[in-house]
Parts: sequence; C-alpha cells; structure tokens
Amino acid sequence: MKANLRAEGDHIALAGPLTALGIGGLWRDALAAARARRGQPLTLDVSDAQGLDSTGAALLLAMERQHGGQILITGADARALHLLDQLRDAARDAPPPVRADRRRRRGITETTRIRVAFFGETVLAVVGIPAKLRFLRGADFFRLADRAGLQALPLVLMLGFLIGMILAFQSAIPMRQYGADLYVANLVALSLFRELGPLLVAVILAGRTGSAFAAELGTMQVNEEIAALTTMGIDVETMLVLPRMAAAMLVMPGLVVAMDIAGLLGMAFVLMLLGFPFSVIAHQVAANSAASDFLLGLFKGMLFAAAIALIGCRAGLTAGNGPQAVGEAATSAVVGGIVVTILLDGLFAVLFYRLGM
Repeated sequence: MKANLRAEGDHIALAGPLTALGIGGLWRDALAAARARRGQPLTLDVSDAQGLDSTGAALLLAMERQHGGQILITGADARALHLLDQLRDAARDAPPPVRADRRRRRGITETTRIRVAFFGETVLAVVGIPAKLRFLRGADFFRLADRAGLQALPLVLMLGFLIGMILAFQSAIPMRQYGADLYVANLVALSLFRELGPLLVAVILAGRTGSAFAAELGTMQVNEEIAALTTMGIDVETMLVLPRMAAAMLVMPGLVVAMDIAGLLGMAFVLMLLGFPFSVIAHQVAANSAASDFLLGLFKGMLFAAAIALIGCRAGLTAGNGPQAVGEAATSAVVGGIVVTILLDGLFAVLFYRLGM
C-alpha cells in the first residue's frame, strides 16, 4: 500500500503509510507542493496517515524546509510529534558545511587529536589489562608473533649480511691507506650494535608488519567489524592493539640479534678476503665492543617495535570508508612508522650523548 497526497489551497493532506516503503513515489510531489506554497501559511494534515516512521518524519521536515515559512501539522499523535522534535534537534545540532580550504586547514588539528586520543586509549588499555584478560586470545598472539618474527627472519639475515659486507668494503678502502683496515671490525660492530641493527630491523618491521596490521584492521573497519565488536561490549584496544604491540616487541630482540650476527659475518667475510684470520677479527670485535652497546641496541629496537605496531594499528582503526581506505591506511602506517623510528633514533642519540653512554 502506498501513501497519497491531496493539495488544495493552503492545505496539504497526506494519507496512507508514511513509512520508508509507502512514500517512495510521493517524495518529489510532496516537496514540489510545499515549495509551490512558499510565502503563505501552510497546513499539513496527517490525520489519515497509517503509521509514521523516521523516513516519514524526515519527509515532513523536508516539506517544512522547502516551504520556508509558517507551517502547521495537524492530526499527528504524541509519538509522531516527539519523533519530529527529535529530528529537528538532530538537524539543528549538525555542524554547518565548511569550504574545502577550511576542511583542509582543520585536517592537521583533527589528525593530531585522533593520534593523541588513540595513544591515550592504548595507555588506558595497558593499565586495565588485569580486568580485561578475557579479551586476550593466545592463538592470535602466537600467530602475530610468527608473522612478524619468523617469517621476517630470512629477509633480516640477507639484508644484515649484505649491509655488513658493504660497510666493511667501503670502510676498508680509505682505512687501508693508513694501515688501519683491521679497525673496520670495530667500526662495523659498533655501527650494527648501536644504530644500524635496530634501525634496519625497524624499517623492515614497518614495511612488513606495520603495513600488515594497518591493512588487516583497516579491512575490519571498512567491513564494520570494529563497530560490531564495540557494540558487543568488546574492548577493541585490548583485543586487537595490545596483542600486536606485544608480539612486535617480543620478536624485535631476536631480529636485532639476527641482524647483528649476519652483519658481523658479512664484515668478517670481506676482511678474510683481505687476508685477516677469522680469530683475529673475532678478537677485535670482542675486545672493543661492550655489552652496553649491544643492550642499548636491543632496548631501542623494542621501543621502535612498539611505536611501529601502535602506528600501524592506529592507521587501520582510523581508516575511512571505501576501497581505497585500506591502501591509504597501509601507506600511512609504513611512512609514519619509518619517520617516527628515525625521530626516536635521533632523540636516543642525543640522550645517550648527554648521558655519556
């Protein structure tokens, strides 16, 4: 059954079901009738209406806006009038449209607010873990650790060996002029332990794991799975973000150690080609490298991993709608992870210098 309209003078009568199914073919004619009576009082009679839902109420408010003047609604019961008042309040509270340039200028502020809020929610989730242990799933944690750690190990080993070879070869050429080519072992070892080891692993982690976190959570966001979890009362931060951060931080020390060992082997390979025995190279590294250098690299790597996982999860959970949202989230995670890693590394360099470490 469809709704119908009768317009006579300053009186418009609506009859039939004023619902989403009943007013489909009536909408355009109703707005035209209200617009034609602009500038004069208008009465909307809904006494013969058979039911009024939010769509029907929206039609009445649209007729009010099209008329633009004084309008009287008769024949509506208390429930219908209450629904109309709710829709009027919602329309009144809606933010006004802004121009594209204003929207662009407020983009940085809004993005900063989202990032700070997400970081605060993560801190609160960490503090509230004891009360929300039921949201954590061990199977997911081990799956994430395997994907972030073991599956990245071959790439880390290959890259570490090549970096060690390149550093040793490029350093040996100028240092050999002064008879100091043996000290290439000192240079490469300290570079790997303190800087290049955790930094290169962090770049790999941002490219592989950070983007994977963003794509996975971004897909869930686009498919409204995040909204469904929130509706069911599940803490999304505890269930989705914290396991990913913990997995990344857990595997990071192992990957840094693998990068350091592979780099030292690459360096030793080059020095052995230059005529130095492996025992001499190993003694040179052991004698001139302190345990603090190695531990500082592991500490930095774990903080890098936490930042990368947090940025990847944030990019995924704040992804927009549409098919390109997932790709944009993955790109944002990779770029943000690498930039933050380099900034943190610079801060650590200044801090360690000031502390004499």
